[in-house]
Amino acid sequence: MNYIQQAYKGLHEGWRYLVGTIIIIIFVIAGQIPFTVAAFIEANNQGLNIFELDESTMMGVLESNLNLALMLLSFAVGLVGIFAVNKWLHKMTITQLTTARKKIDWKRFWVIFFAWGILSSGLVLVDYFMTPENYVWNFDLKNFLILSVIAIALVPLQTSCEEYLFRGYLMQGLGVITKTKWFPLLVTSFIFGMLHIANPEVEKLGNVIMIYYIGTGLFLGIITLMDEGMELALGFHAANNLFTALLVTADWTAFQTYSILKDTSDPTEAALVDIIVPVFVIFPILLFILSKMYGWTNWKEKLFGKVSEPPKEDYKIIE
Repeated sequence: MNYIQQAYKGLHEGWRYLVGTIIIIIFVIAGQIPFTVAAFIEANNQGLNIFELDESTMMGVLESNLNLALMLLSFAVGLVGIFAVNKWLHKMTITQLTTARKKIDWKRFWVIFFAWGILSSGLVLVDYFMTPENYVWNFDLKNFLILSVIAIALVPLQTSCEEYLFRGYLMQGLGVITKTKWFPLLVTSFIFGMLHIANPEVEKLGNVIMIYYIGTGLFLGIITLMDEGMELALGFHAANNLFTALLVTADWTAFQTYSILKDTSDPTEAALVDIIVPVFVIFPILLFILSKMYGWTNWKEKLFGKVSEPPKEDYKIIE
């Protein structure tokens, strides 16, 4: 059985995915309450009109580490919602939502986690040594240690929430509903990208950055379908956000942290290169390397093939 077909091991009627998505959204919104309350209280203490605050202003009201912790909390609550819906509404296990393998392959997760973490950090450091005038030393030991605890504990929950929602729950759900693989791949990638449209990066760089967000979603979706599981997507996404949060920040990014470095350059000057190179150069190279590592074949079938219900003897029938 392939990855999308795992949904047939549970209750997979279309209405369940509609109801489940609504429940998950409610969990995420509930998780945002502590951040919203804290931001409103602090804004009121500063004499600001809480009803006139936009999202970016609210994110800048709180102390950086507290802001990050409360912002990530909503994703942790959302992840609980996904697992609850998967268990109680669909009668599926976390393993079935994660992979077509008999058990989750954590080796895959850690291989790409460290590989992408080292590579992405290395690219930042190369840029730092080549153009040191574009960075300032932002390191503060006490705040960095607090940041490290918050980031290590909560960033993987944030990225896992996004992956289990898009590459997991919605990928499987749309797959069994439409009986296709290309449709959930494209739709989840597009929605994943569009949900980042409120990020401050979009306001700073323009809508062209949506190429990066949607392209990243497409890359994560492709490796999920080709590898018949989410382990690689989980590891890549966790490394991307965690190492970034610890290593470099900027005034115009969604993650405002006490990182080691602060990028002070004008992002619009290199925006096109920073968007085009990852999506059209680095991601294809990574796909090639991963395909050789894990022996991926039959790309057309895995990405564009039909999703058919497997024989009943291949999976446990839910009564």
